[in-house]
Amino acid sequence: MSTRHLCRIIVLQSLYEWSFWGYPEGKWQDFFEENLKEFGSDIDEPQFAKKIIEGVVNNLEFIDEIIRRNTKHWPYEQIPLLERNILRIAVYEIYFQDHNEVPIKVSINEAVVLAKSFLNESAAKFINGVLGSVYEEYIQTSQNKRD
Repeated sequence: MSTRHLCRIIVLQSLYEWSFWGYPEGKWQDFFEENLKEFGSDIDEPQFAKKIIEGVVNNLEFIDEIIRRNTKHWPYEQIPLLERNILRIAVYEIYFQDHNEVPIKVSINEAVVLAKSFLNESAAKFINGVLGSVYEEYIQTSQNKRD
């Protein structure tokens, strides 16, 4: 398993715990530190994971709005927490990561792999479809900024 894949798993676990407990103020850091210590003691780039989780937490409203807009036929509130957090990680990476460091297709593929690993094929298809729409919106937004 690659280091960055393990980083995303640790971020997913931490975000899931934080959201499961109702987003207690500052508690995401405790969940993250505990999970990193327990599951990622040999990770050679823990800053990659920290950057993702901080980015998701600090941009949560924006990220959730992007997800809402791109799940038109499925109410946001009905998206299970694990799927929602996989989407959050990928949307963060699409909108905020340096695409030279992490190409968008890698972010989408990682989200699909996480869904297949921790959920099922149906969830993976749902996540792939939503992220396909997010990607199209991102491209449109990026082109409009250039024009």
